[in-house]
Amino acid sequence: MAKLESRVIRLLWISALVLIAALFDGVLGGNRSSGNVTYDGRSLIINGEHKLLFSGSIHYPRSTPEMWPSLIAKAKAGGLDVIETYVFWNIHEPQQGTYDFSGGRDIVRFLKEVQAQGLYACLRIGPFIEAEWSYGGLPFWLHDIPGIVYRSDNEPFKVRMQNFTTKIVNMMKSEGLYASQGGPIILSQIENEYSMVEKFFNEKGPPYVKWAANMAVSLQTGVPWIMCKQNDAPDPMINTCNGFKCGETFTGPNSPNKPSIWTENWTTYYQVYGGEPYVRSAEDIAFHVALFIAAKDGAFVNYYMYHGGTNFGRSGGAYMITDYYDQAPLDEYGLIREPKWSHLKELHATVKLCTKPLLYGTKSNISLGIRQDAFVFKTKSRECAAFLVNRGVKDVSVLFQNVTYKLPSYSISILPDCKTVAFNTKRVSVQYNTRTIKAVQKFDSPEKWQKFNEPIPRFDQTTLRENKLLEQTGITKDSTDYLWYTMRVEQNSRGSQQTLEVGSRAHVLHAFVNGIYAGSAHGAKNESSFYLNNNITLRHGTNNISLLSVTVGLSGSGAYLERRVLGLRRVRIGGKDYSMKPWGYKVGLSGENSQIFLGSGSNDTQWSKLDNSSRPLTWYKTRFDAPSGGDPIALNLGSMGKGAVWVNGWGIGRYWVSFLTRKGEPSQKWYHVPRSFLKPTGNLLVIFEEETGNPVGITLDVVSITKTLFVDAQYT
Repeated sequence: MAKLESRVIRLLWISALVLIAALFDGVLGGNRSSGNVTYDGRSLIINGEHKLLFSGSIHYPRSTPEMWPSLIAKAKAGGLDVIETYVFWNIHEPQQGTYDFSGGRDIVRFLKEVQAQGLYACLRIGPFIEAEWSYGGLPFWLHDIPGIVYRSDNEPFKVRMQNFTTKIVNMMKSEGLYASQGGPIILSQIENEYSMVEKFFNEKGPPYVKWAANMAVSLQTGVPWIMCKQNDAPDPMINTCNGFKCGETFTGPNSPNKPSIWTENWTTYYQVYGGEPYVRSAEDIAFHVALFIAAKDGAFVNYYMYHGGTNFGRSGGAYMITDYYDQAPLDEYGLIREPKWSHLKELHATVKLCTKPLLYGTKSNISLGIRQDAFVFKTKSRECAAFLVNRGVKDVSVLFQNVTYKLPSYSISILPDCKTVAFNTKRVSVQYNTRTIKAVQKFDSPEKWQKFNEPIPRFDQTTLRENKLLEQTGITKDSTDYLWYTMRVEQNSRGSQQTLEVGSRAHVLHAFVNGIYAGSAHGAKNESSFYLNNNITLRHGTNNISLLSVTVGLSGSGAYLERRVLGLRRVRIGGKDYSMKPWGYKVGLSGENSQIFLGSGSNDTQWSKLDNSSRPLTWYKTRFDAPSGGDPIALNLGSMGKGAVWVNGWGIGRYWVSFLTRKGEPSQKWYHVPRSFLKPTGNLLVIFEEETGNPVGITLDVVSITKTLFVDAQYT
């Protein structure tokens, strides 16, 4: 009974904290007022008032417009003040001068929803964004502009960058979305983590930084601009921090007149195929947020990501799995992940109780031990807040203002009145929950499926030919993941066995000899190349060699992206080099070109019944009805190998179940199907399988949060 009473009292205390903080922050029952936004060395200043702000990244194209209101509402309920998003250049300007802001690309609709729910926005225009997004968000047509060098003091690039940045800024202005116009946008970002590559551009780097800053400021948005991880950001740009531990690593603003801003507090980390998920605890996140606020005078903290979402279609970067930051406070499906969401909500409420001392007080630092400190903030009117920090690996008791406080290892206690502990970063006494996935439809009958074998092209069926191996993306223009390399080999003897050796700088390779599968190979995230070495049998006469080179997203990190080389680099058969022989090329798959995943394209395809035979490069289709209810839906593709999936023509994303982690598990088995993609009945499911997966094992699952536990705090 005593434990139950303790839980109830603790929950009531948390609720009281949240209510008091909301009242104190002046947001209860109304929208936040926008207007003039400036800054000083302490914080952003909105309408003359210093602000202590918590923010969360939600990327509009990684969810759907139907999900946006719920995601934003949950972020607000979690104590956030700001929603932060990148702007994704390559989805908005897929062809030079041709723009698309429809559907899930409708950034204006997204920002208006943020405003409607009474939150601010931080718009990270970039327009290079990295973000584990294909090509770092750059449109591939830039690649073909003569003389271009991305992200440097290079006129061809600067012209296109300025054009797009101006386009976005003018669009925001026309919709009245900047705070200076009464809109939600209080911050904008130009470039992204440029210091990571600046040195590689030598004398072309620093002038580019200055140009980008001046160009952005000249657009006169009426709100401040930031440059993340750019310690030499020119005035009036604010340099900001990205990382796990900015309370320890941030060297601070490059001017005493600029505030400390944490643009990316990584709530987890991105995951690649073959990689294990990274789980960052709620306690660790809370510790570093509190430390950044106390030790670095932090006044703006953004969680990257607050909701990660889904890399739909071909949008993910090189080797990125289809879900993104699933371990964030809101998971891929938009469900609340506990205890992360509630623990951070309690942190936000507690910190907001300290707003006046933090923003208007004088800070002092008091040593409480070898690894223990107190950061104390006091105003002239004697308002006081204290952060008691234990960086040690053991629990300790410390004496602060003649009172003994127990500090758990590696934790921070927050005292909004310098007397009472309202929150400890390691004391998780809020909800824990479990995500449950339940199969509601099976596709376990072969009669439910139809298949279509992707044709294997021959050299004589190609029209594009060169006497050398061509770079892959220079041909595909990133319109597809697939490029066929075909050639002919003459063999005088009968049944000769030879060794096929292929060196590739793409990501996957499937080899066929005379239309018969001859082996596959693939690379990994940290490998720039890989090799296939297989024995093949050549028949007497002409032999057709067909090599399918596959990319799994384009890299978006590092310098000189325009110089990156993908595709086959060397082919040897029986020790003889064929790299400079005649090659024929075919861009994409026949199924892609006929849009087999759409209703019309599917109807024009000669499908056959599913039988017991299987071969690589096969399309499968079936139909299903939408499950009842409103819970999120996912496809369990655990029986498949590698490929891509579409529902009613919507690209759900790439899958690669056969690429196992070190623990022998797929990096991802479940693939999110937003309910907005579905009709009540007769939904078309189309899958392209590169390997020999079995579609009969696929299930349609419903995702829910089913088990909620209340646990005793470890420290009371």
